[in-house]
Amino acid sequence: MRRLAEQKRVVERWRELEKKVADLTELAHLTGEDESLQAEIQLETEQVAAALERLEFQLAFSGEYDERNAILAVHAGAGGTESQDWAEMLMRMYLRWVERHGYRAEILESTPGEEAGMKSVLIEISGDYAYGYLKAEHGVHRLVRLSPFDADHARHTSFALVEVMPEARADVDIEIVPDDLKVETFRSSGPGGQHMQKTSSAVRLTHLPTGLVVTCQSERSQYRNKEIAMTILQSRILELELEKRAEEKAKLKGKHIAAGWGNQIRSYVLHPYKMVKDHRTDYQASNPDAVLDGELDGLLEAYHRSGLGREE
Repeated sequence: MRRLAEQKRVVERWRELEKKVADLTELAHLTGEDESLQAEIQLETEQVAAALERLEFQLAFSGEYDERNAILAVHAGAGGTESQDWAEMLMRMYLRWVERHGYRAEILESTPGEEAGMKSVLIEISGDYAYGYLKAEHGVHRLVRLSPFDADHARHTSFALVEVMPEARADVDIEIVPDDLKVETFRSSGPGGQHMQKTSSAVRLTHLPTGLVVTCQSERSQYRNKEIAMTILQSRILELELEKRAEEKAKLKGKHIAAGWGNQIRSYVLHPYKMVKDHRTDYQASNPDAVLDGELDGLLEAYHRSGLGREE
């Protein structure tokens, strides 16, 4: 029924566009030489064309989970404050992309750095095809810049790992047997006031069959922390299953390169020149400031149009 509802929404969007095109065509015949109306029709036509292009691009998403919400994690690499600041820059980049597309983002869990930035952050991103779009971001991201934290203002290279998981649906995808789950509670170690420090509101879940451990301490309520931790755990188990499938396909196809340290998918260079380059597609953007402000569409579309994100 959920799948049917999703397909109905897609059909409705196409029908709305079809109606807009018919209305604009009829209006164009009636306006004659009225320049102000012609300019208005031209603007609406461009908007319809952009919407049509987006819908056509979404047809490229053939993955089983592409239409779902996404859970995106950013982890700072080795390098202390430099990498932690880079992780926070990536977090802001994705939040700005979410804002530009009218999606919704909720930070589920975050660990701030000692001096600046983030050690790690976990974000739930809700919207049509959020996972389909953002799975292109899974991998190591490399930054080259003049360090704002170095007294000598020397050039530094920083790394951060981005993980993207489809939101798991407990009633369909993942069934966790209570006996397979170890639940622990403890006092929150992060900021949040006296209440969070005095009660055991933080929750740690351990999935015994896989060894996966998820901790959540961002909320005041223990129940809410457990709910968030369960959502994250289900998505991580689903991602583990998808990785197993990918490995099986890789054995048939040949060499497979994992998204691990040393296998960066993208470089962001701010010095001595300015450029963002995706190493999988060779797509380059000459304005890294715009990319870091959320203008990711060129990079995402190049990835998906190349067929790299297509599941066979």
